[in-house]
Amino acid sequence: VQLQASGGGLVQAGGSLRLSCRANNLRVSNNLMAWYRQIPGEQRELVAHMISSQYIYYKDSVKGRFTISRDIRQNTVYLQMNDLNPEDTAVYYCYGKRAGVEYWGQGTQVTVSS
Repeated sequence: VQLQASGGGLVQAGGSLRLSCRANNLRVSNNLMAWYRQIPGEQRELVAHMISSQYIYYKDSVKGRFTISRDIRQNTVYLQMNDLNPEDTAVYYCYGKRAGVEYWGQGTQVTVSS
């Protein structure tokens, strides 16, 4: 299984970014997929996850600003991030779980300048 994350970068406060996570050998359509983030020196934290279109979770601080979605044909999960603020600066990681086994993608840096 490989999870290939991309889309990070530098953006000004109030701007937007879209992260992508392309999965190989793991179907995004019927497994738990998530985005986590980590600030240096702190624990990795869950930002959003989805199991199906009917079951989606968001961390409180990103509700209304971030949207997790998936493209089944591309087998890709996205995290649309709007109205970014400096507190969103972190390395973002794609995560997948299948039959109790966890998979992580490489991180992608998101930096929001004030």
